[in-house]
Amino acid sequence: MLQRLCRLAIGAALVVTGALGWKGAVLRAATPYPAPIVDKFVFDETVQPVSAAEMKRAIDRAASDGAQALLVQMDTPGGLVDSMRQIVQAILGSKVPVIVYVSPSGARAGSAGFFILESADIAAMAPGTEAGAAHVVFEGMKPDSTEMTKVENDAEAFLRSYVTRRGRNAQAADEAVKSSHSYTAEEALKANLIDAVANSDQELLNQLNGRQITRFDGSKATLNLAGARIRVLSVSLRDELLGWLVDPNIALLFLVAGALLIYLEFNIPGTIVPGALGTLMVLLGIFGLNLLPIRFTAVLLLLAGLGFLVLEAKFGGHGALATAGIICLTFGALTLVAAPIPQMGVSPAVAIALSLGFGLITVFLVRLAIRAQKRKARIGADAMVGSRATAMEPLDPEGHVLVEGEIWQAVSSKPVPKGTFLHVVGCDEMVLRVEPASPMESKAEYASARQSGAESHTTEPQAH
Repeated sequence: MLQRLCRLAIGAALVVTGALGWKGAVLRAATPYPAPIVDKFVFDETVQPVSAAEMKRAIDRAASDGAQALLVQMDTPGGLVDSMRQIVQAILGSKVPVIVYVSPSGARAGSAGFFILESADIAAMAPGTEAGAAHVVFEGMKPDSTEMTKVENDAEAFLRSYVTRRGRNAQAADEAVKSSHSYTAEEALKANLIDAVANSDQELLNQLNGRQITRFDGSKATLNLAGARIRVLSVSLRDELLGWLVDPNIALLFLVAGALLIYLEFNIPGTIVPGALGTLMVLLGIFGLNLLPIRFTAVLLLLAGLGFLVLEAKFGGHGALATAGIICLTFGALTLVAAPIPQMGVSPAVAIALSLGFGLITVFLVRLAIRAQKRKARIGADAMVGSRATAMEPLDPEGHVLVEGEIWQAVSSKPVPKGTFLHVVGCDEMVLRVEPASPMESKAEYASARQSGAESHTTEPQAH
């Protein structure tokens, strides 16, 4: 009996275990796998230190989030070579596949953007976009032919170093550098410069689903993008502020406005706010310009322009020195940033407006300051010189006079009767020196005095 009960218990346990295992298998089969995630980063600015840092952070974020891939929607005219190299190095060393997609229609991957496009694991374009025109533009003075050839060969070799490894057409890529050739989406696909042409993000991911790619390190990877959910990576507030400051027009505006506020603080000490705000604006302007390639000859032009404006205010040049100063400021502002593309330079309208406004305001303020320094502070008896006086008693030659409602001791150059109108011509310590006014001035003074007396009578209170 005991053996029978044991066999029944073991059988029941096996049945229950089997049922639970079957139920778990059913639940696992019924539970769908989570949809793959593709991080998306929008790159729609020039290639410079701030945007390069943003791109590197997006690549790191996609790797840490466990995304299947990073989709970079790109629209850029190009930018700085050093920043472009940093982005390319980040893409080549990325732990997740990077898909660079030139989109939407009308977008471009120009100059440095072409290098970035070709470095991606998957290069794609939307219809109506273009890529290329990647010839090296020098920042500053144009070098000689030997230096030019060296730089161009270096750029071509850098491009070939990863285009060939990606299995793309190195010769067609070289043409974009040598002759600034540009390709439409269809031309780039035909020339084997890109891997796909798609109208939208989702269409592109559908085309790439299941495709096997060779990473830059030689490893194989399969893109599992079926039903992928696209998650857009937002830019931090810090990056937005830096991207705003790296605009040379904003940086130059901060620099000029800050300089004027600091000058205002020196002329009106103790106000604090203009000085503090001006210092902050100047520091922000310098910080923004420090991220860009600056021509030192342009800085010298700006300093020379400021010197001309100060000389105009101090010595006067009938406007010639001020005009020279404004011209120097304008050319200095226009050439301040050694921009490889126009979008990274100072706008001509901004340069002219800032130079003209800053020049006129500087001349006006400096001239006021110089006049204030030359003007002596006059108090007491010195302040009475040039005023009109009236003899309160006969002066022979000393007596008392009334000046500006105050009684002063005075000495006259000749005897004068009481009530004579006088001019204060000087002072010796606290004694005024006076002279009789001319007959015409005396008549005018007398008429003015009578009129004042009549007005005072008419304003007397009337009987109610």
